[in-house]
Amino acid sequence: MDIIREQKPKRNKRIIQASAGVLVLVLITWGLRSLQPAAPSVDRATVWTDTVKFGTMVRAVRGNGTLVPEEMRYITAVTAGRVEQRYLLPGVEIDSTTVILRLSNPDVEVQLLQSQQQLSQAQAQLITLRSGLATQRLTQEGLVAQTRTQYLDARRVYDQNQRLFDRNPDLVAKAEMDRSRELAEEWETRLALEEERRDVMASSVDEQIEAQRGQVGRLRAIVQFNMERLASMEVTAGVSGVLAELPVQEGEWVQAGGSLARVVQPGRLRAEVRIPQTQAQDIVVGQTAYIDTRNDTIMGRVSRIDPAVQNAAVLIDVALIGELPRSARPDLSIDGTVEIERLENVIYVGRPAFGQANSRVGMFKLVEDGNYAERVSVQLGASSVNQIQVLEGLEPGDVVILSAMDQWDGYDRVRLRG
Repeated sequence: MDIIREQKPKRNKRIIQASAGVLVLVLITWGLRSLQPAAPSVDRATVWTDTVKFGTMVRAVRGNGTLVPEEMRYITAVTAGRVEQRYLLPGVEIDSTTVILRLSNPDVEVQLLQSQQQLSQAQAQLITLRSGLATQRLTQEGLVAQTRTQYLDARRVYDQNQRLFDRNPDLVAKAEMDRSRELAEEWETRLALEEERRDVMASSVDEQIEAQRGQVGRLRAIVQFNMERLASMEVTAGVSGVLAELPVQEGEWVQAGGSLARVVQPGRLRAEVRIPQTQAQDIVVGQTAYIDTRNDTIMGRVSRIDPAVQNAAVLIDVALIGELPRSARPDLSIDGTVEIERLENVIYVGRPAFGQANSRVGMFKLVEDGNYAERVSVQLGASSVNQIQVLEGLEPGDVVILSAMDQWDGYDRVRLRG
């Protein structure tokens, strides 16, 4: 007889398949969670890299500035006036007698005429005073002589009466005798007074003449001053050099003391460099400096440091050494670099865009043949214009990224593509 076999239900098979599927899904999920996130990609052409070096690092600071003449003279107006004519243009070589421009001012001419008139009057008064004083002196001398004669006559009469009286008192009356004596004494007193008046007059003559001479001298000086003012209407350079600036135009009215021109000596220049105040504390007089004119580099030395800070910068003067190149000229914009010191046997690298001296920063170091860059902690030391000292975190030969990586602050590893 036939035996009926029991068939296993397909339900168990499905359970097994579902369990296996769940297990595979769990394994895949666990594997995916254990994977690290992919490193972001950075275009290699957009980053700036440099190699860490070992050796001598030159500390320097940099600033911009201009070339200025060591000898420069501003020509100012002696008196107010109108510019009638400009004879020259800036850039020409001139000497001390070269006429640059001509001014006009009728008031100056009138003042000269008035002062000349006052001088003539004072000179005429001096002549009149001398003549009058001489006449007074002669008159007084005549009066003294006349008084002396009267005195001598009275003295002779008195002496004669005295002799007669002494010989015989009856020959001369006592009253007559006394009268002749009193008359002689009167003329003696008058003579003394007239002589004293003559002496006083003689001494005052010199004082009056000297006072009038002083007045004439002062007026002559005023005339000379007004003549110089009139002559200054023809404006001359006063020094030799190059006419660097002529800011006034024909027809323009300028005030006394106003600037008319500027004359410089182009062969003698110095550099004025403005160094940021945060970098200027180590600059001292005598340090070596290099001046970049965009066409040439000129060597110099720091000759002066301005004690004041202006616009967050310290102004220093650099004396230029040797013959100046043809590109050097007044008011030329330049870049100046001052060498502070040389650090021997140190590790250094190009100065990163985000690094400051004596600070710890994170820098990306190239790894795996430059295909990736990993963040490392670096302790920085002394800084220069383009270089900075590395105290720890990097070794000579390491290649690091110097450009800013702010957008990758959340990553410790990036991939360089391209």
